[in-house]
Amino acid sequence: MTSSTPKHPLRVAIVGVGNVGATFAYALLLSGLAAEIVLIDANHARAEGEAMDLNHSVPFTHPTRVWAGDYADCAGAVVTVLAAGAAQKPGETRLDLVKKNTAIWRQIVPRIVSHNPGGILLIATNPVDVLTYVALKLSGLPATQVIGSGTILDTARFRYLLSQHFEVDARSVHAYIVGEHGDSEVPVWSLANIAGMRLADFCQAQRRAYDQKAMDEIFSQTRDAAYHIIERKGATYYAVAAGLMQITQAILRDQSSVLSVSSLITDYYGLADVCFSLPTVIDRGGVEQVLRIALSEDEIRLLQHSGEVLKSIIQGLSLA
Repeated sequence: MTSSTPKHPLRVAIVGVGNVGATFAYALLLSGLAAEIVLIDANHARAEGEAMDLNHSVPFTHPTRVWAGDYADCAGAVVTVLAAGAAQKPGETRLDLVKKNTAIWRQIVPRIVSHNPGGILLIATNPVDVLTYVALKLSGLPATQVIGSGTILDTARFRYLLSQHFEVDARSVHAYIVGEHGDSEVPVWSLANIAGMRLADFCQAQRRAYDQKAMDEIFSQTRDAAYHIIERKGATYYAVAAGLMQITQAILRDQSSVLSVSSLITDYYGLADVCFSLPTVIDRGGVEQVLRIALSEDEIRLLQHSGEVLKSIIQGLSLA
């Protein structure tokens, strides 16, 4: 590299700096992964305020340029996180949000891509699977460059609750939620394990009974967690921001991490042309590979139902 070679600091753009976007920005600043963080919001004053507050954290963290920008500042961003849109209200399902947020997407996605056709779009707004598909269609980008946060949060909730029940570190629990990030999501019980042992075998090794009723309750708590949190505090943002950080880190560090994110499904147990979550290898290019895991017959049936729920919503959006 010569002295005349232009420098390209590692940039992450965040569109929408409400609870999720701002919390993610803070986590990203603390991580030191990005040299530049640009905040974009319809309420520019809000973005300016968040940037000021974050900049006052820089002396305690890492040298980072943080500013409130516009869509032109997405140029050169390795990842653009989309956290803009209407928030989920108490009693409202994620799919209830679809028409409101699709209208918002029509305004912002083409503007992002016009300035940054080579970057990765990371979708956080709900209903995330539908909006990942919408972003893919509106952007015209390759499917590898459009990723939804999907069930990364549901999977984390699932592993945490299983860890509490089995009294082990959550990081030692290997289990996935697949399909929709929402009411039709599917727990993959057939592959769930601790130390390589299926859960029933782990119980036998620990000389304890395997309680299917407790497992069913754990899944119910996993699926309905957002409703309970929203009822109590109005929104969820800490854990989803942590999930977005894990995805962003996998991209920026080219980690080839296996994460339960949402992306385009082309042919899986009869499902195609829909976005939902499966364990997926994520690297600097985005989606490196969607893993085709072997499911039980019941899990296949439930996943097919989940896919059809999402397809029925997508078909009503007139995206062609």
